[in-house]
Amino acid sequence: MTTSTAARSGKGFAAGTLIGILGGLVGLGGAEFRLPVLIGMFKLPTLEAIIFNKAMSLVVVMAALVFRVKTIPVDVLATHLDVVLNLLAGSLIGAWWAAGHAMTMSRVWLNRVILLLLAGLSIVMLSEAWFGMQHGAAPLFEAGMVRMVVGVAAGFGIGVVAALLGVAGGELLIPTIVLLFGQDIKVAGSLSLMVSLPTMIVGFLRYTGADAFAVLRREKPMFLSMAGGSVVGAALGGLMLGLVPTQILMTLLGVILLISAIKTYQHSH
Repeated sequence: MTTSTAARSGKGFAAGTLIGILGGLVGLGGAEFRLPVLIGMFKLPTLEAIIFNKAMSLVVVMAALVFRVKTIPVDVLATHLDVVLNLLAGSLIGAWWAAGHAMTMSRVWLNRVILLLLAGLSIVMLSEAWFGMQHGAAPLFEAGMVRMVVGVAAGFGIGVVAALLGVAGGELLIPTIVLLFGQDIKVAGSLSLMVSLPTMIVGFLRYTGADAFAVLRREKPMFLSMAGGSVVGAALGGLMLGLVPTQILMTLLGVILLISAIKTYQHSH
């Protein structure tokens, strides 16, 4: 390993750890913060950064799903399989469609779309901080055709966001599952991972046809070090839960994400 590669890997581990801590503190994978870092700090072209972020998110989500099974048993999750299938019916299509368009879209327009999506996620995060959900409530729609159609539409939109940003989509899936289906927020967290994993796999497979997919071979040392840092950071973030009030933390992260979105867009130009 050359000196420059070692230095890049060291930065990757440090960045992965910090992002993992942020994600662990709020129960997210941190991919929405990782994308601006990949573009800004590591100078990856936009599409390469998305693919790199998608691969990282896959690793983080698989680890999180295994860990959360100990907290929320499989048999409990199985009783809510209808929620997962309803959202997957839309998210799989959305992820495949969006990834295909990302590969052919001009870099200028791709950067603009990413700016809007990151800014949108920032607003969602700020909204959750100040109008947060507690432990579920009555679903917006009773079980039936209307809720099924709304679930498919919501899943499609979440699949699009997940594919274009390389994120798991938990920041959108969790409030959707709580509000649309009336689930407890802890159960919603595990259900969101069950939706995220297949959705990300579909988007990831779609991206294998892009030339930019070669970034995973070229940046393999950094990928491995950042993945390791992410796991360490997520563990540390989990241990630090409760040290900072959730409302303050979510507000701060929402502002950071909005600033990162703007700086990422400026850097790409």
